Amino acid sequence: MKAWIVAACAAASLTATHAWAKAAPLPPAAVYTDPPADKAHPARSEVLHIPAGGVQVNGLAYIAAGAGPHPTVVLFHGLPGNEKNLDLAQAIRRAGWNVVTVNYRGSWGSPGTFSFKGNLADAKATLAYVRDPANAARLQIEPTRLVVMGHSMGGWVTAVTAGEDPALLGAVLISAADMSRLATASPAERLATAADNMETLAGVTAQSMADDMATLGPDESFAHAAPGLARRPLLVLSADDGLAPMTDALVADIRKRGGTRVTALHAATDHSWNTQRIRLESEVIRWLQTLPK
Repeated sequence: MKAWIVAACAAASLTATHAWAKAAPLPPAAVYTDPPADKAHPARSEVLHIPAGGVQVNGLAYIAAGAGPHPTVVLFHGLPGNEKNLDLAQAIRRAGWNVVTVNYRGSWGSPGTFSFKGNLADAKATLAYVRDPANAARLQIEPTRLVVMGHSMGGWVTAVTAGEDPALLGAVLISAADMSRLATASPAERLATAADNMETLAGVTAQSMADDMATLGPDESFAHAAPGLARRPLLVLSADDGLAPMTDALVADIRKRGGTRVTALHAATDHSWNTQRIRLESEVIRWLQTLPK
C-alpha cells in the first residue's frame, strides 16, 4: 500500500508512542533453533484448497512437529501481499504452533475476482475450514485454540474478523491499516493507492479497486471491531510507516471500553519490518506463549 503509506507519513507524526526498551531480552529459542526431530510426527506442510465465494482459494498449512493437536495461527497478508511474513510463520511453527496462510480470492493465483469485502469473507471461510472436524483432524489443529494474525491490510482483515468471532483465542495486528478509512479519502488518493498495489490481483483495474474502496463502511472499521477486540487478548505492533495513529486510536478505544488484555508495541522500522525481523518474531512468539493453554 505504498501510495497510501506515503500520504499517511506526510500527514502524521512518526513519534513512537510505545517505544521498545533499548535492552531487549534474548530471542526465544524458536527464532533461531530447530526443535528436536520427531520421526513419528515430523513438521510438514500441506497445500490447501479452501472453499470461499464459489471458488477454492489457495492456502498452505505449516504443521508443527508432534502428534498434536496444535494451537494454530491463521495468517493474512496485505495489499497486494508482497511481504507474506513466511519467516514469521516458520518461527511460529518452531515454537509448536501450526500456521495456515491463505491467498484471498483473485490474489496470488487464487481463482476469482479480488475485492476488499471478499477478503473479509475469505477470512471467515478459512476459519470455518480449519474448524471443520475432518480438516482439523487431518491438519492436527486444535480448533478451540485459534489465533488470527495479519500484516497491513491483513491487519484490517484480522481486526474485523476477530471483532466478530468470540471463539478466537486472540489476535495480532502488524502495521495494520484501517482500510475503511479509504472510503473517505479523495478519489485521486484511492486511485493512486489502487494503481500502486495491483500486481498479482485478478479481475480488477485501478479504477474498479478505487470504487471498491469507496464501498467500505463503518461496519468494516477498526471502531466497529473495538468492542469485540476488547474481550480477548490482542497484540498490536506498529512501525514508522505513518499508520501507527490508526492502531494507537484502536488501542485507546479498546482500553476506554475496559479492555485490559491489549499489548501495544512500536518499532523504529519500515512498513514491512525489514530491519526488525528477529524482533518481530520474538515479540509474536513471546505473546503467543502468554495465551491460555
